[in-house]
Amino acid sequence: MKNKLKILLGLVIVIALVLVLTGCTSGNSKKESTTNKASGSSSSSGNGDSSTLSETILTGGVNVLYLHHSTGENIWNGGVSSYVENYNSENNKNYQITELAFPSEEYGWENYPYDYWNIWVNNAGSSNYQGQPTLENLTADYDVISWKHCFPVGTIEEDDNNPDASSSTKTLANYKLQYNALKDKMHEFSDNKFIVWTGAALIQSETNNDQAQRTRQFFEWVKDSWDESGDNIYVWDFYELETEGGNYLKSSYAAGDSHPNESFSSKVGPYFGKRLVDVIEGKGDSGSITGK
Repeated sequence: MKNKLKILLGLVIVIALVLVLTGCTSGNSKKESTTNKASGSSSSSGNGDSSTLSETILTGGVNVLYLHHSTGENIWNGGVSSYVENYNSENNKNYQITELAFPSEEYGWENYPYDYWNIWVNNAGSSNYQGQPTLENLTADYDVISWKHCFPVGTIEEDDNNPDASSSTKTLANYKLQYNALKDKMHEFSDNKFIVWTGAALIQSETNNDQAQRTRQFFEWVKDSWDESGDNIYVWDFYELETEGGNYLKSSYAAGDSHPNESFSSKVGPYFGKRLVDVIEGKGDSGSITGK
């Protein structure tokens, strides 16, 4: 009888150990499935299988920074903040969005790939550069940061066979080096999310065919190669909204020059709001890249 009791007790102990170990394994798997960058690849392939990756859902109060110049201001005035306010009210959320002209006049009214690289990569750190906050400072105050270029980004010159990230010359090769460095920099802030706009486009009379083709080539590269599934960077395809498959800002969307008009801005402002909500709520890789 004693031997039988010992055997039964041994079986109970073994079963208990198996259950404990199984529970631990299941718990870890569940935790991983809710984290942000399932395998955090830093390659530039842009061909990650999003079905095997998961995204962070930002909860509680979420602070968003919307960086812009004049084009972005038009879109902001087209209903970005009201979209967020209405969404909060209807869904019991607390998403707060703040707009900021960046870089400011103190640096110079230029917000092209070189300028973001110069401020955030070349002069990174806890100190502002020429009055402009670095990512170290911005990410301490904001959970999501949206940044963009104004339409002179499309005045892209022919490559000079001397690619250099530290050059302000607008060439495809320089842009790509600057964007790759910016991607690496944003990846340092894994608790934050970033929304990068494509565009803005120029009207046909303010550019030429070669520059327009280079502009489309660059932003196609941003979407198809530079952007990755499963990381903390997301694209809003503003360029496609402005051009609708062409190489120029549609004349019906223009305010006489290459700025978007009020009608277009009111149309797409809510699209940005929808894209923002998707990114916050873990649907940045699966949601519409235009926010439609």
